[in-house]
Amino acid sequence: MKKLFFLLLVSFSLTQCIAIKAESTTVVPIENSTKTYQSKLRENPKLVVGIVVDQMRYDYLIKFYNKYGEGGFKRLMNNGYNLENVHFNYIPTYTAVGHASIYTGTTPVNHGIISNDWYDKFQKKSVYCVDDDNFKTVGANSGGKKSPHRMLTTTITDQLKLSQNMQGKTIGISIKDRSAILPAGHTANAAYWFEGGDEGKFITSTFYMDKLPNWASEFNNSGKANEYLNETWNTYYDISTYTETLPDNNDYEGLFKGKTTPTFPYNLTDLRKTNGNYSLLKAIPAGNTITTDFAEAAIIGENLGKSEFTDFLAISYSSTDYVGHQFGIDAKELEDTYIRLDKDLERFLTFLDAEVGADNYMLFLTADHAAVQVPSYSASLKIPGGYFNITAFKEFVNKITLEYFSSDKIVEDISNYQLFLNKEEIKDLDLDIHEVSQVIADEIINFDNVYKSVTALTLQTTSFNSGILEILQNGYNQKFSGDILFVPNPSTITYSKKGTTHGSGYSYDTHVPLIFYGKNIKKGQSDVYYPIIDIAPTLSSFLKIAQPNGNTGKPIIEVLE
Repeated sequence: MKKLFFLLLVSFSLTQCIAIKAESTTVVPIENSTKTYQSKLRENPKLVVGIVVDQMRYDYLIKFYNKYGEGGFKRLMNNGYNLENVHFNYIPTYTAVGHASIYTGTTPVNHGIISNDWYDKFQKKSVYCVDDDNFKTVGANSGGKKSPHRMLTTTITDQLKLSQNMQGKTIGISIKDRSAILPAGHTANAAYWFEGGDEGKFITSTFYMDKLPNWASEFNNSGKANEYLNETWNTYYDISTYTETLPDNNDYEGLFKGKTTPTFPYNLTDLRKTNGNYSLLKAIPAGNTITTDFAEAAIIGENLGKSEFTDFLAISYSSTDYVGHQFGIDAKELEDTYIRLDKDLERFLTFLDAEVGADNYMLFLTADHAAVQVPSYSASLKIPGGYFNITAFKEFVNKITLEYFSSDKIVEDISNYQLFLNKEEIKDLDLDIHEVSQVIADEIINFDNVYKSVTALTLQTTSFNSGILEILQNGYNQKFSGDILFVPNPSTITYSKKGTTHGSGYSYDTHVPLIFYGKNIKKGQSDVYYPIIDIAPTLSSFLKIAQPNGNTGKPIIEVLE
């Protein structure tokens, strides 16, 4: 009896507690909850702009800071969220891989873009990242047989389209085809790139459309490209104030054809005759300017940022890369290029304020890779570094295979610091491919300027969680990459002794800017380390949409708080 009374008392007490709890808890009706969620969705910007500056080192923000105006880089740095320690977390740091990784939120392990071009071990030939013979050129006679078909995962731009039931517009724009196509993704309305030579037009592919829209044709017919090449490129400010870079005529700069010294001024009217006509526009600051012009025309022509859906405009500024390659990171030409890009950014931000509305857009600015100091200049300062002799390396590899396997046909291709083995030859010789790979990997470490070497089998069976081998592993794709991968010494490149390049996993190639700016982005800065693949999932969280389907990055929470 006592037990029964006790159970009844406990039951009564629990009932009272539940009743009290129910009275003190506010229950949100389903209808109001839906309205709250819809109001959050309405907070999304009308336009998202992704800006990638090709070959921009992080330190350019600081190095040239006093030369920038208040409305370009400084506006973004001081009024946006500036992440100061962002790095690419894979090898190779090339243009196509950079753009793909930024927008997919993953590395070549998943997205499949392992370089700008690479040896296809199935087709037995070199392939280019966006070439696609299934499509035709639109807007010119050549240059448009392109698509993103080799990128195996979705992008943040794809996910935005999918989340809106294929509503909203996505457009990619760049001087380079790969820099327009890969960021725009598989579902883009359009990607446009500049065809040089005698064309001088922004073109596209039948992957997107059968004819250029009227606004794009009108832009091409406006004569802007011709105007920019009928000028003289001189420094924006007095050259004596360009104290952040080496003397104008130094031993570490390349030359335009027709010039005897790498010095200002550059008579573009004359130089275009010997430097590919309209292709010259890619290699001077005006290439960035016409990219901005075309981006503004696209916003107006496509009414971007005007509908109930969120649009995405992916812009890549490529001329910085051409200038960096030719003149190096310490040239007056490079300094002037960034001063002029700053002016283009200021104009573009002012345009967005007026055309889209300052409260209706957000953007991010980053780079697809950075660049190394010209090794010959570093050597003059007794800093280690140098040049990798690929011809001598191939001869060295042949000696290895002849010595160990009595064949000089063991290695089928050497490219992108990878060796692809001839499977048929190895089979005919009754050899074990893994043993062959290990012997070669062990031996090539003895070649001058080879710093690390590793077999594909090791990358498949060992998990590296630090150092250069972790970064190399992040860039290894089992299906497409080679059988042996190697890493040159720091500051060692395969390139001319004048000008510079990129591609390594060292900090000079991996450290890039990242700034978020605009609607719902707070002001601030951080020196916390983040990998570049965190951009896409951060945008996914910001836009409240699914992450790209191969994503391995994480949202940068401090930007979203």
